[in-house]
Amino acid sequence: MKATGGCYCGDVRYEIDGDPTFKGQCHCRECQYFTGGQPNMVMGIPGDALKATGDVKPFARADLENPVTREFCLNCGTSMWTKVPSMPGAFLIKVGTLDDMKTAFEGPQMAIFTCDAMPWHPTPDGFPAFDEVPR
Repeated sequence: MKATGGCYCGDVRYEIDGDPTFKGQCHCRECQYFTGGQPNMVMGIPGDALKATGDVKPFARADLENPVTREFCLNCGTSMWTKVPSMPGAFLIKVGTLDDMKTAFEGPQMAIFTCDAMPWHPTPDGFPAFDEVPR
């Protein structure tokens, strides 16, 4: 798969040249903070498949033993991607940053962390849904 994307102001741009390893709808409470209360649509990309330009600011909670690192555009604050300790070298791209979401994402394969889902976060009937991350 080839895709492009970037932040709201255009300071951060990226190209993806590689197949996604995961397409998901994350309901975890942490993602809800960054989406304004909704599930977060993410796509796992191998690290060598992502080429980015522009400056991002990393953020990881210091009070957690094994926190994720979220990276944002320094200028407009767009959440670009997340690095997860359990997926070394990979990026969870925020689907909203893709230039052509409909073609590149085509929808999630599963919902994860539904243990934190709110009643207004429905998932389609028959859609694979997991309380946490499936092992």
